[in-house]
Amino acid sequence: MTNSSSRPVDVVVMAAGKGTRMKSALPKVLHTLAGKPMVQHVIDTARNLNARRTIVITGHGAEQVEQALTSAQMQDQGLKFARQMPQLGTGHAVQQAVPLLADDGVVVILSGDVPLTRAETLQALLDVCAGQQLALLTIDFADPTGYGRIVRSLRGQVHAIVEHKDANEEQRAIREVYSGIMAVPARLLKPWLARLDNQNAQQEFYLTDVVKFAEAEGVPVVAYKIEDATQVAGVNSPAQLAELERAYQQRQAQALMAEGVRIIDPARFDVRGELTCAQDVQIDVNCIFQGRVQLGQGVKVGANCVIANCVIEAGAVIHPFTHIDGEKLGVTVGEGALIGPFARLRPGAQLGAEVHIGNFVEVKNSTMAKGAKANHLAYLGDATVGERVNYGAGSITANYDGANKHRTVIEADVHIGSNCVLVAPVTIGAGGTVGGGSTITKSTEPGALSVARGKQVSIANWARPQKKPKA
Repeated sequence: MTNSSSRPVDVVVMAAGKGTRMKSALPKVLHTLAGKPMVQHVIDTARNLNARRTIVITGHGAEQVEQALTSAQMQDQGLKFARQMPQLGTGHAVQQAVPLLADDGVVVILSGDVPLTRAETLQALLDVCAGQQLALLTIDFADPTGYGRIVRSLRGQVHAIVEHKDANEEQRAIREVYSGIMAVPARLLKPWLARLDNQNAQQEFYLTDVVKFAEAEGVPVVAYKIEDATQVAGVNSPAQLAELERAYQQRQAQALMAEGVRIIDPARFDVRGELTCAQDVQIDVNCIFQGRVQLGQGVKVGANCVIANCVIEAGAVIHPFTHIDGEKLGVTVGEGALIGPFARLRPGAQLGAEVHIGNFVEVKNSTMAKGAKANHLAYLGDATVGERVNYGAGSITANYDGANKHRTVIEADVHIGSNCVLVAPVTIGAGGTVGGGSTITKSTEPGALSVARGKQVSIANWARPQKKPKA
C-alpha cells in the first residue's frame, strides 16, 4: 500500500496502559486475538502502510511487551520503543515519541488495544491529511458515553474535541466521536505536544487538545468518518476481547466464502494465522486453523479439527477430530489422502497421494509414499514408508533408545501385522511380511516372512486362583 501524500509515514502505537479490567497479570496489549497479541495486529497494520518507523509507547509491563514484540519482529529495524513512566494521559504518551519523530514525516497515532483497524481506512485518513492537515478518524455512536465528542462550527468544520468528563450537556448529546486515531504532519505535532497542559477534569495531558492549537494557527482540521465500529473498538475487558475475536473471525469467514469456500457455520470457525483455500474447499463446524495452512482444490475438513502449519493437497479428506500441527518442520498431506477421524500428524509428517491414516494413528517426522495405509491405533515416528505398505493396528516404530533417535525403513508393498514393534534402526525389505505380535530388531530380506514372538503354551484344565474366605 502506497502513501499518496509522498511523505514518509511514522506510526505511534500507544501501549502503556495497565488494563485493570482485564484482571490479569499479563499486560493488556499482549492478550491474544486470533492467536496473536492485540498490539501485533496494530503493528502489522502499520507494516501494511509501509511505515518508515513504528514507535510503540510502553509503560505497564514495559519489559514484557518489548521482549514479546522484539522476538516477534526479529530483525525489523523500523520498530522502536519509548517508555511512558508514569502514565499521565494520551498526550503525555505521544510526547515520549517526539525524539524519534523526524519533521519530514506524517504521524499516524494508533492504540495497541484497538486491533482491527483496516490499513485501507488509515490510508484514506492519510489521503485526507495530505501531509498538510490534522486528520481525525471519527464515527457516529448511538451511545457515545466515554468518548471525546467532535464539536463542529456552524459551517460543519471541526472546531474541537471535548472529552466526555469535560463536556457539558449539549456537547454530550453529540453522537460523532473521536476514535483515538489521527494523522498529522510531525512538524506541526511536535510543537503542539510541547504546549499541552493538564488543566482538565482528569488532570491528564490530552492529545485531543492539539485540535485547538491547530485551529488557533489556522491549520485545517478535517474528519474522515467511517461506519464500521469494529475498526475503532477497543478492548478493556475479557468480554470485549471475546466480542472482537468473533468479529474478526466473521470477517475472515466472509472473505473466504466470497472466494467460494463452503463454511458450514461461520459462527463456529476460527483462523488464528493465515489460511488459503483453492476452489471447492469445504469446512465443517468448530475447526481451528493456526499458523500457515494451505488447502487444495476440493479438500474437505470434518468437524472439530485443529490444523496448523501444513499443506493439504487436492481432494484430501480430513475426517472429524483430527489434529495436525507441523510447527517449524511442516506437514504435507498428499492428493486424495484420507486422514482420521481422531488422527494426529506431527511435525515432519510428509504423506503422499492416497495415503490412509485412520483413527488413533500418530505420525511424526515420517514419509509415507503413495497408497500406504495405517488405519488403526498405530505410531510411526522417524520412518520412511514405501508405496502400498499396510501398517497393522497396534504397531509402533521404536525410534528412541533413550539418548538418540533412529530411523525405520519400510520398503514398498510390505505388510506389517498387528501389535508389532519395529526397533530402529531397521529396514523391512520390499514385499516382506511381519507376523502379528512380532518384535523386529534386525533388518529383513525382501519378500521374507518375519515372525519374532515367544512360542504359545497352553495348559489344559488350569485352575484360576480363588479368593480366600474371610476369617
